[in-house]
Amino acid sequence: MGSPLRWCPLPSFLLLFGALLVATPLLGSCHPAQMTARPGPVILERFNPNALGFNWRNLTCPLCKTLFTIVDIALLSDSNAERVARAVEEACIRLHLAEEVVCHEITELFRDDFIRALQESLLWPSEACALLVGPACGKFDIYAPWNITLPKGPKPPVTPPSPPKPGSPQSRVLFLTDVHWDREYQVGSAADCKEPLCCRNSSGTPSWRRRGAGYWGTYSKCDLPLRTVESLLENAARDGRWDWVYWTGDIPAHNIWSQTRDQQLMELTVISRLVHKHLGPNVTVYPAVGNHESTPVNSFPPPFIHGNRSSGWLYAAMAEEWAPWLPEPALKTLRYGGFYTVEIQPGLRVVSLNMNFCARENFWLMVNSTDPANQLQWLVHILQDSEEKGEKVHIIGHIPPGLCLGSWSWNYYHIINRYESTVTGQFFGHTHLDEFQMFYDEETMTRAVGVAFVAPSVTTYVNLNPGYRVYIVDGNYKGSSRLVLDHATYILNLTEVNRPEVLGNPVKDPKWTLLYRATEAYGLPTMFPSDYDLLLRTFISNDRVFQKFWYLRHKGHVSEVCKESCKTTILCFLQSGRSDQLEQCDLIHGFQGNMVRALRKTLC
Repeated sequence: MGSPLRWCPLPSFLLLFGALLVATPLLGSCHPAQMTARPGPVILERFNPNALGFNWRNLTCPLCKTLFTIVDIALLSDSNAERVARAVEEACIRLHLAEEVVCHEITELFRDDFIRALQESLLWPSEACALLVGPACGKFDIYAPWNITLPKGPKPPVTPPSPPKPGSPQSRVLFLTDVHWDREYQVGSAADCKEPLCCRNSSGTPSWRRRGAGYWGTYSKCDLPLRTVESLLENAARDGRWDWVYWTGDIPAHNIWSQTRDQQLMELTVISRLVHKHLGPNVTVYPAVGNHESTPVNSFPPPFIHGNRSSGWLYAAMAEEWAPWLPEPALKTLRYGGFYTVEIQPGLRVVSLNMNFCARENFWLMVNSTDPANQLQWLVHILQDSEEKGEKVHIIGHIPPGLCLGSWSWNYYHIINRYESTVTGQFFGHTHLDEFQMFYDEETMTRAVGVAFVAPSVTTYVNLNPGYRVYIVDGNYKGSSRLVLDHATYILNLTEVNRPEVLGNPVKDPKWTLLYRATEAYGLPTMFPSDYDLLLRTFISNDRVFQKFWYLRHKGHVSEVCKESCKTTILCFLQSGRSDQLEQCDLIHGFQGNMVRALRKTLC
């Protein structure tokens, strides 16, 4: 199987808020509810917390509905909401989900926004119990199906792309994602700790036979010191010429229990200005909003939420910091909903999506998940206009669309199908790994119409080398496809650069090295969707090539091969640009939902 799956503390905590609040002293019960057991047949890269034995499906349907009815009534009172929060904190401690101080701080951070979202949501007891107990207990339709409207005109005939002529112009695009700078990173601190994030001032010193935090980063559940981020930018600047840069978010570290708005804004400012400083004023950067930019993490209210609970504080700061790169019309929609569009060059446009409006972890979508901020309908308008002008469009965002809520993912897939000749690049991050997701024609699901590139993270979290991506795109000339022709991944090999530290002499100017170039590694002429479809088929028939992908997927640091159910799970992820396809693949292979849950727990 694979190495332990990256574990992020948020899903456990949100399940506590959304479900464990029924097991509270307020309700006259002191029985600690527990999380469902980890998936049996699917073991990917999951950090293994303490095994927990309780299963919500052991709860009877009538009892579940009774408990949630009481909770609905209880949350009408602010004093009861306070007691619910205290009970959740106690449950967090009893279940050993984190140290006591972490449980306390994360409860304080999340309680007001989450309880307010619950109070404003349409979550009925039958829906909550359908989610927790099973479909026999009700219908969980809080995220009910919805459709965007496409223009009535016919889809233009599709012409398969051809490789550019030798010597045709090319564009070099730097891609950065998931920086996760940890301001409290401390060399020599414990790399193995009980908290969700280690290698920090608060992690203590390593005990005998335990690892200590390295100078440039650490193979553990640790984020990066600022010097490593600066080293990357310095190396990228030397490697220049960049035609432009895509940067898809997640600036702060994974200490989600102790973050404040002031801290988030400070980190946004520092990293944005470092990018501008090192890459220079002549390189335009097109950013996207990550799920860690807000606090509480994943908390992105749609624009109909006003006042202090809105995301205005974050979007306004982003507009201020990114003003050197973006024109005023883009800044206007950024301030409104965290998304925008800009013409990069004549004939090429970028659309930056706020993928937090598709994320199941964004608890504000309990209030209304139907096309939040009308973002997808706006996208259709942009793509239709580009189609009529003959423009090509690149879409950037943080969370890959195949990991989104069902209706959002389905509608996005439908849009890509309709505008397959216009959308010539999709670029995402979030998983921290080097992978991709396929899009096929909706009629036969056999012809590849698009590929969503998922680039590796800058951070090491978890057990990875730091890295960044370079895309080679068909360049600026008449008739250019604007498709990705090749891509390369660069890493900082921590095994090498941290070794001199033992002698008290760490490398001062470490060299970031080429890990691989895609066309060379896989023997493909280009990175067109048809090439990726061929590569996916090769993974199925040739395990040697798949194991190479598995190694590169982890940025050159993986200890075990991926066989059997692990391989099946990865193949399902790669071929599933739509979340319901992932679920179907899960059912076909008899994983009973375990595979989908395992993959979604990789969200960091």
